[in-house]
Amino acid sequence: MKVILTADVKGQGKKDQVIEVSDGYARNFLLPKKLAVPADAGALNEVKNKEASKQHKLDVEKKNAEEIAKRLETIVVRFVYAAGPDKRLYGSVTSKEIAEALKKDFGIEVDKRKITLSEPIKSFGTFKADVKLFTDVVGKITVEVCGK
Repeated sequence: MKVILTADVKGQGKKDQVIEVSDGYARNFLLPKKLAVPADAGALNEVKNKEASKQHKLDVEKKNAEEIAKRLETIVVRFVYAAGPDKRLYGSVTSKEIAEALKKDFGIEVDKRKITLSEPIKSFGTFKADVKLFTDVVGKITVEVCGK
């Protein structure tokens, strides 16, 4: 009997997966516990529509991430900090500060955990940071640190 799983079932499959099981297993276990529904034409069409909807949503998110990545290429985030006599900063510029500056100055909201710095920014200069926006979509941002 073909059934569509409505929840993950150990040893059988994941939610929304169409599987073939014995009639007794389906009638006595899966269907009464509402772990599956019979795979008729309506249910199969519903699963296909859900999958298409999910794929469309992922495509839209990826497109938006690519647009943001292009925008990030042109952005320079500037920080003005005080430093000691050896031109080293008191502390460092963190990914949290970069995320806050992006949101405040440019209206781009990025999670601080998605920003990766090749090395900690502890001195004046221009640095590059990677921003992971989506799977296989990475934007590059320029961070400029100057003194008061």
